[in-house]
Amino acid sequence: MSSPWQLLTRPAREPIRRWVLSAFPRQSSSPIDYDHPHGDPGLFGPDSAVWRVYSDFPGMLAGGLAALMLQTLHPLALAGVWDHSNFRGDLLGRLRRTTAFVGGTAYAPREQAEALIERVRQIHTQVRGQAEDGRPYAADDPDLLTWVHVTEAYSFLQGYRLYSPSLLPAHAADGYYDEVRRIAEALGARNVPRSEAEVSAYLHRVQPELEYSERSRIVLQVLSKVRLPVPAAGLTRDVFLHAGAALLPPWAATMLRRTPMQQAQSRLAARALRSLAPAFRAALNDGIASRACVRVDVSPKILLHWG
Repeated sequence: MSSPWQLLTRPAREPIRRWVLSAFPRQSSSPIDYDHPHGDPGLFGPDSAVWRVYSDFPGMLAGGLAALMLQTLHPLALAGVWDHSNFRGDLLGRLRRTTAFVGGTAYAPREQAEALIERVRQIHTQVRGQAEDGRPYAADDPDLLTWVHVTEAYSFLQGYRLYSPSLLPAHAADGYYDEVRRIAEALGARNVPRSEAEVSAYLHRVQPELEYSERSRIVLQVLSKVRLPVPAAGLTRDVFLHAGAALLPPWAATMLRRTPMQQAQSRLAARALRSLAPAFRAALNDGIASRACVRVDVSPKILLHWG
């Protein structure tokens, strides 16, 4: 029997599903086969924190947007985006590629996940240049890789905390950071934080290297106008962007010059996304996390619970 909440959210499911599959299409030509080989747990497996955190789409979408905002504060990381990507015309494409990499390394069978990491390593060797102040940068710089990793891992976990119905156990954050650091290290990152305390210390330590520049402003302006096929179920692009901004640490919101009105909009957007998050989950119950669970003979429902 359906619960009252399921009955209330059912009308929203189909438009939400159409929106998500339009914004983040499931490519039939994808080289990743999430269904085979049978029994392959990939790099993490069904008992991992990563499988649980990354299975919650609302938190991952908001977290991805928050990570993009954070990354605009690092001059060298931003220079690589500025010089080597079509961010003005395809910022959504960048978010899609990040989503594909994160999902692939989390849920693909081991051999395919490792191949995905190697492809990204090869791409990174071609991304080099000079920042505005003349400093050289390279996408395979171990310290830059750590920065990008931490901003994403932190933002995804905060997204889970704010938008998932499951309460994150006290021990789970440390387990999550210790698991996901393996991806960063495989890409070439060094001194990768492996606990929540280490992540907090890292973000405090790196702040003197960060700045809000004219380039930051321009990229954020492009992000604010990114083309999303919305509205869906009453949601708008701004709701998603503000829900992402709600995940920013206070010091980052200050550096990004978030106004009191924008902060208030973020709080409202967070409530709006939380209210529709169950409809997202119901609409997307056949995604790659579910397929990975079936591959290893476990019910996808285990991802809703912590052992």
